[in-house]
Amino acid sequence: MNNLDNYDPSGVGQVNGNLFGLPFDYDSAQTIVFGVPWEVTVSYNPGTAAAPQRILAASPQLDLYDFDNPQGWQGGIYMPPIDPDLLAKNHYYRQQAALIIDRLEQGKSLDLAPDLNPVLAEINQAGRDLNRWLFDRTQAAMNAGKKVGVIGGDHSVPLGYMQALADRYPDYGILHVDAHSDLRDAYEGFEFSHASIMFNALKIPQISKLVQVGIRDVSQVEIETIEQSQGRAIAYYDSLLKQQMYSGASWLSICQEAIAHLPQQVYISFDADGLDPKLCPSTGTPVPGGMELEQAFCLCREVIRSGRKIIGFDVCEVGNAEWDGNVGARIVYKLINLMSL
Repeated sequence: MNNLDNYDPSGVGQVNGNLFGLPFDYDSAQTIVFGVPWEVTVSYNPGTAAAPQRILAASPQLDLYDFDNPQGWQGGIYMPPIDPDLLAKNHYYRQQAALIIDRLEQGKSLDLAPDLNPVLAEINQAGRDLNRWLFDRTQAAMNAGKKVGVIGGDHSVPLGYMQALADRYPDYGILHVDAHSDLRDAYEGFEFSHASIMFNALKIPQISKLVQVGIRDVSQVEIETIEQSQGRAIAYYDSLLKQQMYSGASWLSICQEAIAHLPQQVYISFDADGLDPKLCPSTGTPVPGGMELEQAFCLCREVIRSGRKIIGFDVCEVGNAEWDGNVGARIVYKLINLMSL
C-alpha cells in the first residue's frame, strides 16, 4: 500500500529500501524497476553488478520535482529487492568467464588443457536463464498493468525484457545511447555478451528500427552490419555529431532528426558510457567524448515531443561508485517521468 497522507515530497528523502524513498509497494506503484546485478561477460572494468544497489542508495538524495513531469512521482515507483541468488550466480559465472577472457587475451585456444569449451557452454546457458528470468518478471508486471524499467548490470541484461515487449508490441524501435554499437556476434564467444546486446536485439523481428547515438568506439564489422541493415540500424557517431555542431548545427535539430527515424513505440536503452566519462567514470568501458547529461535528456525528451511513446527502458553500465550511482539515479528518474507522459 502507499501512504501519501503523511508523505512530504519536499521533505528529507526517506531511506526505506525503495527507489527515491517513495512510499509505494509493488501493488500500488505504476512503475516497477527491476535491478539486475549481472556482469558476467564484462571485458574491462568490473563493478556494474553493484549498480542497482548504488542507484538505490543514491536515489533518496534526489529532489522529486521534474520539469518534464512535475507530478510524475505520484504514479508510484517501486523497485523489488535485489535477488541474492542472481548476485551469487553472477559472482560464480563472472569468475568462470574471466578464465575464458584471460585465455583469449593470450591468443590461445579454448581447446587447450584445461578445455574451457564446457565452461563457455555453461556461461551461455546462464545467459539464457537470465533472459528467461527477466522475461517472466517484466511480462508479469506488464500483464498487471505496470510500466517497467530495468537497471543493469552490464548491457547484456535487458534482452529478456526486449523479448517480453515483443510479445506485446508488434512494432517498436530502440533508441540506443552508448559509446559502443554492441553489434558484435557472440563477442569473446559469449552469446549474451554486453558487446552483443544490439546484435541479439535485431534477432527480434518486432524491433523494426535501431537508432544509436553517441557511438565512438566501434569495429569494422559493426560498421558493416549497420551499412548492410537496409536502414534498420542507423548510427549517429559522436565525432560526426561534434563536427556538425562545430559547423553550426543545433543539438536539438540533430535530436529531432534522429528521433524521426523511430516508429511510434520507442524503447530507450541507455548505457552510461554514452555520456562524457566524467559523469560515470567507473562505468565498465569508458570512452573519451560523449554527451552531457542534459544533451542525453534532450534526446530522450524529443521522443515525447515528437508524439511518440516510450514503452520501456533500461539503464546499464553504471559503475560501482557513489558519484556514478548519483548520476544513474537521475537517469532512471528522468526516464520514468518521460515514460509516464
